Amino acid sequence: IFLIFASFKVPKKFQHRILFWGIMGAPVMRGLFIIIGTALISRFHWLFYIFGAFLIYSGLALFFKKDEDFDPHDGWIVKFIHRLVPVSRDDQGGRFIVRHKGKVAVTILFVTLAVIEFTDVVFAFDSIPAIFGITTDPFIVFTSNIFAILGLRSLYFIIAKVHDSFAYLSVGLAIILVFIGVKMLVQDFFHISLLAS
Repeated sequence: IFLIFASFKVPKKFQHRILFWGIMGAPVMRGLFIIIGTALISRFHWLFYIFGAFLIYSGLALFFKKDEDFDPHDGWIVKFIHRLVPVSRDDQGGRFIVRHKGKVAVTILFVTLAVIEFTDVVFAFDSIPAIFGITTDPFIVFTSNIFAILGLRSLYFIIAKVHDSFAYLSVGLAIILVFIGVKMLVQDFFHISLLAS
């Protein structure tokens, strides 16, 4: 989120508004993933192995990835929005949709919001299988995701100020993803205790 705001040069006074609407959309998208995931896992137990392998792959990719310059302007979601509707380059006083040259247009704030929502969907591909590695109770899966998302909004402004201090955050996250993936792969053959976890 920090990199997206910086790339689109979103003024700080509008960041709260974008985060609010981004976080309002996140439970809906995550809820859909959880409903689909719970239904699939209850019918097809072997999906645990696919989820586990995916988490191991994600963790290793995160661990070995090289730092690259992040430019959301090159993403397909931004190009799709530009093809669909005109985009007004200024923030238009914090509005998402405006009239521009007699036509309905979206502002750069709307584009930023769309990129944040899409990024949350991408992160859900890691976080939803990871929580299924801990519990398959849909209520716990959904509420834990909601609390994490609500905490994210509060913590964002702190993390944005001290993000350079978290040099090993991606390494720690990679280790956790690989551990949960391994736990999902071996759960039918070997039980890893809560204390060990």
